[in-house]
Amino acid sequence: MDETESRRDAARTLGIAWVLILLAVLAVGWVITHPLETTVDPWDDSVELWLEDQRTPGLSTAAAIGSHVADTVVGIALAAVIALVAWRRQRSKVPLVYYGVLVGGTLALYLVVTALITRDRPPVKILDPGLIPDHSYPSGHVATAIVVYAATAVFLAVTVPAWRRWTWVLFLVPLVVIPSRLYQGAHHPTDVLASVLFASAWVAVVARVVLGRTSDS
Repeated sequence: MDETESRRDAARTLGIAWVLILLAVLAVGWVITHPLETTVDPWDDSVELWLEDQRTPGLSTAAAIGSHVADTVVGIALAAVIALVAWRRQRSKVPLVYYGVLVGGTLALYLVVTALITRDRPPVKILDPGLIPDHSYPSGHVATAIVVYAATAVFLAVTVPAWRRWTWVLFLVPLVVIPSRLYQGAHHPTDVLASVLFASAWVAVVARVVLGRTSDS
């Protein structure tokens, strides 16, 4: 298989995977906002109401910090910087493709889903001002944490084996962002779970297709 055909095959695989993930996220969103709404919402709301009762000034500050590290602007900027630095140091376009596909695919999926699935945010005081009221599903912050920080851990483990022992630290970021978004009342637990699943699947596919081609060559 020549290089051009290989690239087309990779692009086709990524495109099919993206569509399948999108359809899965839409299907789950429709189910929890329609036939299972009366079953899911009471549990989701009870978790958020309990978390609201646990709020303290210190925890609110920590949650704000934990949330900001996965702001969309922060995530895009960080991914761009890492991709550019890796591109210069490795003299390869792979980092640019890797992060471009990861971030671009995630943003596109998020925009499509939030446009088609309207879900109100939890019935608590939301500590993150300016959020669109009916864009609760899925969590963009959680998705960003996974496709930037966790995906960087995967990238470094594959392309810089000497750093592999330290990459686990990056996996802690989503573990901080997830409770932060729930604590702030920005999302229901099922919104967050959906993002964990779809973002992890997207990272796995992109890493296998983009980084896998490098390691196999």
